[in-house]
Amino acid sequence: MVRDGYYYGGFLLLAAVLIGWLTNAWWALPCVLLAAFFLWFFRDPERTVTDAPGAIVSAADGKVTDVSPVTGSGGEKRTRISIFLNVFDVHVNRSPIAGIITDVRYQRGKYLNAMNETCADLNEQNIVTVEGEGQTVVFKQIAGLLARRIVFTKNIGDTVGRGERVGLIKFGSRTDILLDPSAQVQVKKGDRVKGGATVLAYLQPKSNTQLIGAGSIREGGR
Repeated sequence: MVRDGYYYGGFLLLAAVLIGWLTNAWWALPCVLLAAFFLWFFRDPERTVTDAPGAIVSAADGKVTDVSPVTGSGGEKRTRISIFLNVFDVHVNRSPIAGIITDVRYQRGKYLNAMNETCADLNEQNIVTVEGEGQTVVFKQIAGLLARRIVFTKNIGDTVGRGERVGLIKFGSRTDILLDPSAQVQVKKGDRVKGGATVLAYLQPKSNTQLIGAGSIREGGR
């Protein structure tokens, strides 16, 4: 379980004890039910992560709401896979690939409904770039209508494993994964996915010649 669950749940259980002691046990029931909800919401189940070469695993649990080509801020072409997390989904985020975190950028913004197409650009979000196996994958932790806090536990330069826990978004939210257009996508709109366990796509590692030509080699990035 994510430690936040103990904070929320523990506080509410303490409140329930005090209310029950000062008034009547029935008045404490709402606090007990809320405590149970938070303990369940912040669950963090173990996942079996594939070791298949080039596999890109889901960064979050939820429903695939979009698979489409997009153009990045620098004009680069990408394939975007969007995942909507409702309040009943596990909200722990995981790294899609093994590699090194080369960039983390926090962007202030709005709290539009995570199902809204424009939320990918306008909402508060954390944009993370991971480089590994000769590929670059970007994923976004996007706040939604109810989400009010994005948590990211890693730093630039950290090495992460495929499917490793890297943070969470509290309550309803969205996660976008941006891949090279050559990615062989394995999911479609409407699919349910699990963070770290579901393979979203496969990417072929680029050769050293391609990397040198693109000026993309970074120390320790493979």
